[in-house]
Amino acid sequence: MSHRRGLRVAVIAVGALGLAGIQGTATAQPPGSYQLPPGSYTKPLAAANAAAASADMLKAMQRDLGLTQAQAKQALANQVDTGAKAGKLQVRLAGSYSGSYVTGKTGDTLHVATTNPAKAAEIAAHGARAVVVEHSLAELDAAKAQLDRAMQNNGPAHTPVWFVDVRSNKVVLQSSSPAKARALVKAVGVSLDKVAIQRSNVKPRTYYDIRGGDAYYMGGRCSVGFPITRSGTHGFATAGHCGRAGTAVQGHNRVAMGSFQGSSFPGNDYAWVAANSQWTSTNKVNGYGRVADPSVAGSTVTQVGQPVCRSGSTTGWHCGTISQHNTSVTYPEGTITGVTRTTVCAEPGDSGGSYISGSQAQGVTSGGSGNCSSGGTTFYQPINEILQVYGLTLHTGGGQNPDPPDPPDPPTGTWAAGTVYQVGSTVTYNGVQYRCIQAHQAQPGWTPANVPALWEQV
Repeated sequence: MSHRRGLRVAVIAVGALGLAGIQGTATAQPPGSYQLPPGSYTKPLAAANAAAASADMLKAMQRDLGLTQAQAKQALANQVDTGAKAGKLQVRLAGSYSGSYVTGKTGDTLHVATTNPAKAAEIAAHGARAVVVEHSLAELDAAKAQLDRAMQNNGPAHTPVWFVDVRSNKVVLQSSSPAKARALVKAVGVSLDKVAIQRSNVKPRTYYDIRGGDAYYMGGRCSVGFPITRSGTHGFATAGHCGRAGTAVQGHNRVAMGSFQGSSFPGNDYAWVAANSQWTSTNKVNGYGRVADPSVAGSTVTQVGQPVCRSGSTTGWHCGTISQHNTSVTYPEGTITGVTRTTVCAEPGDSGGSYISGSQAQGVTSGGSGNCSSGGTTFYQPINEILQVYGLTLHTGGGQNPDPPDPPDPPTGTWAAGTVYQVGSTVTYNGVQYRCIQAHQAQPGWTPANVPALWEQV
């Protein structure tokens, strides 16, 4: 949809959302610093993620997810614990791995799917429930990739959303015409036994309109995703549909801010803006008075079924849960792939805004359907992909403990702060080999030896 220019009507179709501006009065923070509480480097990351959540963030989770305060805290701790277990099992199950998800009020029950019944005991030994299914995650990803290629940038209006659903062990297509969707699947050559078709009338569209969630302007209005740095330059990650490379940007206060340096849309929906010297990145996300501005400490990926909250310049702060990763969605402008689908609401002008779980950055708002009066569905572009593509470093400075403690020995090996690591990546650190068990961007002090929730020794 077009940029937001005084739009007041309720949004009832799926669309992309806006960005926020970095505060001009923000104090510069030391690059590479981070927000975890003092002494937390030797504690489980799970406890640190829960401890980093403000009382207001917990209240928002209570309001939007029907949790008690204790349950909200437990849910944030469980995000890291279940993620670590799932990551280890993903590596061990290899080709038979079929995905993972959580259930329970606080996401305390981890389900791990496999195509190999003989692996059920190993899954149970790691504290998860085994689910034996027909298709591996690799098979489903490959089937979805076939659909992505066939509908690249021009998916049919009758079937605007498709995703890998690990719970049903299917590639799910949402369509207003199931018969046409079924014919499409056959024409592409994807086996129907890997597919489920849901009748749906959603019509995705983009929502147009340097603290995460603040407004910025470029003819319309969007919202800042997450402040970043790149080779000493400050700026922020945002949605690609908000601007093209070279597009000039004004901040929330209408002061000249900088310009888009890179942008990809459709196909993807990500971009980054380099700010001028008047603007300084912070590690904060705007809580819009509903929560104390959360601090960003990292980018560990949240599991399906777990809570996530969003900040945007139109509707402020709202929470929901992760529905599916690896989703494709067709907007009027074209198709994007690899986004995450959530139950969080949003409206025009929220595009590009921040999705965060506890202290962990998740992504930037792309689009959605519905609104924040009646509820809706939204999609976000995962932040780790943006960081990796453009060589950006998530800004995590500004905490009470700004300088990470020195490691016990001089660090050597291939591990490097600022690198985005995926599950299964291996590194060496001080002569020891480690394997990544949760996707994240490495932060100074978060060395493999210090954060067993992210790394396991090989």
